[in-house]
Amino acid sequence: MGIFPFPTKPGLLQTKILNVSPMAVASDETTRICNHCDRAIPSSNIDLHSAHCSRNLEKCKVCGDMVPIKHAEEHFLNTHAPVACSLCSETIERGDLDIHKCENCPQRIVTCEFCEFPLPAIDLPEHQEVCGNRTEMCSLCNRYIRLRERYNHGTRCTGIAENNLESSRDVRAAEREQGAPRRQPPEYSRRRLLFTIAITGIAVLFGSLFFEKKAETTRVH
Repeated sequence: MGIFPFPTKPGLLQTKILNVSPMAVASDETTRICNHCDRAIPSSNIDLHSAHCSRNLEKCKVCGDMVPIKHAEEHFLNTHAPVACSLCSETIERGDLDIHKCENCPQRIVTCEFCEFPLPAIDLPEHQEVCGNRTEMCSLCNRYIRLRERYNHGTRCTGIAENNLESSRDVRAAEREQGAPRRQPPEYSRRRLLFTIAITGIAVLFGSLFFEKKAETTRVH
């Protein structure tokens, strides 16, 4: 049995048979560049678009955006009109003023990362060069650390007090070099005690003899 096509728009039957959507067919349509806005427009709509575009839109001479003709002046005043920054007096396009004040203005107020002191951005590098070289004592190891190095120090700090650590090292080094003091053996101590007693006894004996002889001499005279 044959197939009898029903009346339809040109190309629609072919689209249904090939299972291709009408949008896909439109996307394959050739385009032309609008002489007014430089956009690519489907060739079938170029005449209608060009008439509407030239009548209602205007290209901004500064940024190239297409804006409605009735809002062209407003667009320029709100976006491109030159204004002076209230902080540094530099002339900036109005549309870029907020970004300038927040990110680029040399007189915007910033804070030092070491002392959090507020100051103009133009003075920050010199201030931080001095401020970052100040030192503070680490509460864990009792070492004085530059402020610019305190973060790195904090990640590797052992928590051992530096003074105690150095003292212990010095003591151990001295003991290794000189040797620990030797304790005298008990026998040596006893001999020394007996020697001391003997010397004392002899001294007492000689003293007694001296005084006895002196007494006899006194009686003779």
